Amino acid sequence: MAALVPDWLAADHGWPRPPAGMPARVVLVARSHAYGLRAAQAAATQWAAGLVPHVELLGLVLVADAPGRLPRPLRDLAQVVGGGVPRTWNVPWVESWRLGEPPALADAPREVHRLVDELSALVTPGATGTTYRKEQR
Repeated sequence: MAALVPDWLAADHGWPRPPAGMPARVVLVARSHAYGLRAAQAAATQWAAGLVPHVELLGLVLVADAPGRLPRPLRDLAQVVGGGVPRTWNVPWVESWRLGEPPALADAPREVHRLVDELSALVTPGATGTTYRKEQR
């Protein structure tokens, strides 16, 4: 997801470490398979427990791990995990991303365009809401 917008940075499976006194606005990104959902749940639990006080968690982006509808157990788990974060967005399956092609916003599904538009609007000075545009790492 971070590759879609030049100003966004990936934290590479860890919490960002911003300069002292500066909170990092973060959006978790996870695949919608069981492992990805459990990893997102663990990160959300760390945040909720106050273990990352320098992080302002803004939400969770769930990226489809396969085409089609999630099986009920995964839908249920996604709902539980999503309940522990301020907002949740869903991104559909994108075959080219699976093949390792760099994400290109121009070729992305409409859900990705809406996500980027919303996140970009929300990180604009004076805006409020839930997005991840990591300004510091």
